[in-house]
Amino acid sequence: MSTDASSGNTTDDQTQQPVRRRVSTRALLVTGLVVALLVAGIASYYASSHPDGLEHVAGETGFLDTAEDSPTADSPFADYATKGVDDERLSVGIAGVLGTLVVLVLAGGLALALRRRGPTEQDTPDERASAAERA
Repeated sequence: MSTDASSGNTTDDQTQQPVRRRVSTRALLVTGLVVALLVAGIASYYASSHPDGLEHVAGETGFLDTAEDSPTADSPFADYATKGVDDERLSVGIAGVLGTLVVLVLAGGLALALRRRGPTEQDTPDERASAAERA
């Protein structure tokens, strides 16, 4: 590998192709988390204030009046807002960020629980061979 002094770019000496730096998994995950939280906290305020599709159809067909409140209507995050926070922008942002964190924690926990694991001492020789073939 050689580095061009004028540009600072590193190239492979054999192919003269630029060498690409690999992004670490941790950096990718942290960047993704920051972007997700920013979108949830900021962009959620600008989401449509119009009713969702089901609520719209119920209003158009005339049976919206017969709908009952959800059992979770009194929950802290009902109606995409945070109960007890008067500022609408902050209320929606908090609900978006906490909702995103809950989903990420659940998805991460599920991924950890279901991840592939290497062979253990209790595995039979056939199971170990099968695990080695999959890897």
